[in-house]
This record gives sequence, C-alpha cells and structure tokens, in this order.
Amino acid sequence: MTKILFVCHGNICRSPMAEFVMKKMVKEAGLTKDFEIASAATSREEIGNSVYPPARRKLAEHGMSCSGKYAVQMTAADYGRYDYIVIMDRNNERNIMRIIGSDPENKVRLLMEYAGDRRDVADPWYTGDFDATWNDVTEGCKALLDHILHERKDQHAK
Repeated sequence: MTKILFVCHGNICRSPMAEFVMKKMVKEAGLTKDFEIASAATSREEIGNSVYPPARRKLAEHGMSCSGKYAVQMTAADYGRYDYIVIMDRNNERNIMRIIGSDPENKVRLLMEYAGDRRDVADPWYTGDFDATWNDVTEGCKALLDHILHERKDQHAK
C-alpha cells in the first residue's frame, strides 16, 4: 500500500484539495485499495476547522465532497507512517523539519516537483485565486500518481 500525506500551512485549502483530487484519481484508476491518502497542517492555527468554504466549493464543482474533513497537524510519527510527504510550498518544508527533525529517506517533496517544476502552489488564502490552485493541484497530483505507478512498474520489472 502506498501512503501519501499532503501538507500545507493550515490544512484548510491546498492540502485537502490535493487529498481529495488524488483520492478521486486513484478511485478512477481502480486503485483505491492500494492507497492511503490524507492531509495535514504544519501549524496549529486551523486545527479542528473544516475545509475553507471556497476550497470546498471548488472541490464540489468537480464532483468531490470533503465532508467530515477537519484540519489536523502533522506529527513526527507521520514521517514513519507515510511513503510520500507532499508539500505545497517551501515554508511548509522548513516547518516540517521542525516537526520531524530531518528527512533521511527523502520523502518530503514539493507537489509541483512531480510535474517537473520546483515551484510553490500559490496559497489561495492569500491570493484568492482558487482556480490557479486547482490547476496546480490537479497537475501535480496527476504527475505524482504517474510517478508512483512508474516506480511500481519498475519494481515489478526487477
């Protein structure tokens, strides 16, 4: 089973969008049983809050419900639990290192790196541009899923 944790600052916009986009992609590929997908925050600011309404609406526009999702904070134990810790921006990386200490297995990577672009996913909390965030998250999740499936194929070929 492949375990993915998407991480952003508050776990109310970008990381839950990525969580539910990836869950839908995995479901459409018939791979739900092969994946565990979640999201978390690096900060404590939004803990217990539901997905930010504009992010919730953006997911609903694409047939996804995030009902029951509440912000949680990443823990040091998550490093051992997840195979991929996928972050939305470089600030998340600094904050994660405060939580986990180090990344000896190179699990922590920017989402857009999987799409061949080492850039941040803009935070719609500040930009207000949920369309741009949606486009980045969708592109990044597709590239991440392709990456994982390619790795699996390579492992089976060995």
